[in-house]
Amino acid sequence: MGHRPPTDHPAPDRPLTSEVVAENYDRWSPPLHADFAAGEHNGTVGHTLLADTDLVRVWETRLEPGERLPVHRHVLDYHWIALTDGHARQHMSDGTSREVSYARGQTKYFTVAAGGHHLHDLKNIGDEVLSFLTIESKGGPNKPIDLSQGR
Repeated sequence: MGHRPPTDHPAPDRPLTSEVVAENYDRWSPPLHADFAAGEHNGTVGHTLLADTDLVRVWETRLEPGERLPVHRHVLDYHWIALTDGHARQHMSDGTSREVSYARGQTKYFTVAAGGHHLHDLKNIGDEVLSFLTIESKGGPNKPIDLSQGR
């Protein structure tokens, strides 16, 4: 009898479903603006740093319903892997807010240009735990953020 892949999980290449729900900082509260200012150089891109080698940083994030990962800055190329299905709201530094649906096994890869960054937060707006692995690559054009300086 041959091995059959499980059928209860979507293919990892399933397209990410997201919808822009606000632009131009619409509906951003004063505390959210303050969090973006405070998190401008926060390199803690997950809850738990699982590995930090010469080549990669591997982070685990586990968000309970209603829980939020604070504003953080990506300067390294990275990809994430959704470990659970879920729904989140994300605010981006360009003033865009979007709601995203994730499926277990989905992955997404991001490159960061020399001198560039991605600055955002992430809030679980679903009814179940939302969990990710984020893998940052240290081989790109930018130096890693020094995590010893905290937020």
